[in-house]
Amino acid sequence: MAHLVTEGSKYFMIILFAVYTYECFAVFRRKTGEKREARIFKRQTVYLFLIHMNASILIFAHQKELRYLVFYLAQVVLLAILMFTYSKLYKKTSRLVVNNMCMLLAIGFIILTRLDFDKAMRQFEIAVVAVIITLLVPFFIHKLKFLGKLTWIYAGIGLLMLGIVAVAGATTYGAKLSFSFAGITIQPSEFIKIIFVFFVASMLYESTELKQVIKATVVAVAHVGILVLSKDLGAALIFFVVYLMMLYVATRKIFYLLAGGGLGAVAALICAKIFSHVQVRILAWKDPLSVYDGAGYQVSHSLFAIGSGGWFGMGLYEGMPEKIPVVDQDFVFSAISEELGGIFAICVIIVCCSCFLMFLNISMQIKDRFYKLIALGLGTVYGFQVFLTIGGVTKCIPSTGVTLPLVSYGGSSLLSTLIIFAIIQGLYILRQDEGVYHEKSKNAGKQRKKAVSKAVKTGMAGEQPKQAAEKRPKRDIGKPSGQDIGKRPKQDRRRRQPKGFENDFEDLD
Repeated sequence: MAHLVTEGSKYFMIILFAVYTYECFAVFRRKTGEKREARIFKRQTVYLFLIHMNASILIFAHQKELRYLVFYLAQVVLLAILMFTYSKLYKKTSRLVVNNMCMLLAIGFIILTRLDFDKAMRQFEIAVVAVIITLLVPFFIHKLKFLGKLTWIYAGIGLLMLGIVAVAGATTYGAKLSFSFAGITIQPSEFIKIIFVFFVASMLYESTELKQVIKATVVAVAHVGILVLSKDLGAALIFFVVYLMMLYVATRKIFYLLAGGGLGAVAALICAKIFSHVQVRILAWKDPLSVYDGAGYQVSHSLFAIGSGGWFGMGLYEGMPEKIPVVDQDFVFSAISEELGGIFAICVIIVCCSCFLMFLNISMQIKDRFYKLIALGLGTVYGFQVFLTIGGVTKCIPSTGVTLPLVSYGGSSLLSTLIIFAIIQGLYILRQDEGVYHEKSKNAGKQRKKAVSKAVKTGMAGEQPKQAAEKRPKRDIGKPSGQDIGKRPKQDRRRRQPKGFENDFEDLD
């Protein structure tokens, strides 16, 4: 009986998630109005909570412990507060981004609860703190106008924090990634990548001349160099790609993109020769089964899990994701594929792509170049990190040790990703304000054009109201004499329109 319930619940979740994913893109149809959009977002919210409830009930049925039920209710409260607060504090917020953020959080809670309840509780506690911290971020992005002037402060903070980790950081899997403070482990590179985006945006906003590009490149190379010395090559790769994309978009010079790509390829080859742990990962990527007992063990079991799950998955608690080392961090996508199915996993990828495309859409539509570059940089950070994670677990690329944003276990990753989403919400509000201002200016221009055209027709163009009133023919209240009937007052003779006069109003729209 329990097996039948598990089978039915997994198909139910797959169908709901597939419909949710479809509506992530259906909302962008041309004929979609505001009311229809609102209905789509409400349906997405219903799908989200139904998927979460279905999975949580199944987990409770297997574990039969009250703490799992209480934990589920706490998650529901957190997600509901997050949605409600964003909708009330920020009327112009992007509902799609909020829904996707909550969906990925819910999937993360589901799979982490299945793998390790204690880690899921820890992740939840961090999520509560992160939500409280990030709720005011859109307000600050919207109101603070001096963010583009802190160029060298961004650079100083980033280099200082990376330097501290390189000198005194704890070594994890061959790389210096974090340090502990008051019992809390922090991975600074997760936050410095946001600061780094602000630095690059500030530099390229000031100027894109060669001298400015050289300065920005030197500081960017310093960031990447410290990360390489710390052997945190996954983060170094993210920093490098983000800088290259922002530089290309800001300058529109293909030379920078090609030169940077060539130098990056040479640097990657050098790192592969120098660092032993990189050589191990490349060997595991090429043929994991040949080194199954060593370097290829993790990748091999990841592929076994994905293959075992098939399209529809084995169902929660029916697979063996715990066989994969560090499955709750770098290889959480494999656990999702095994127990929830390949279709569900593909939907996760598509939802992440939906977030990435939304970030780029905001970047393209916002008019302020500083904020445009920030949206582009943060979108590249998010999208490339998703690519590195999923590419590593599916053996498309060597594993880089990067987590899946909002889904994998990790406090620093969770907090930094929620900050990125909050900044994007602030930029979305700025874009909405720009649209309102542009529409008001356009309407004002049209009204002014109509007023001037009317003035031209009545012979009052170019005159002050008082002068125009003096020239306007006075009406005689008494009976008109026969001589006056049919005569046109001298003052009302229509003036000739100056040549080229109409061209003065071409730019009003």
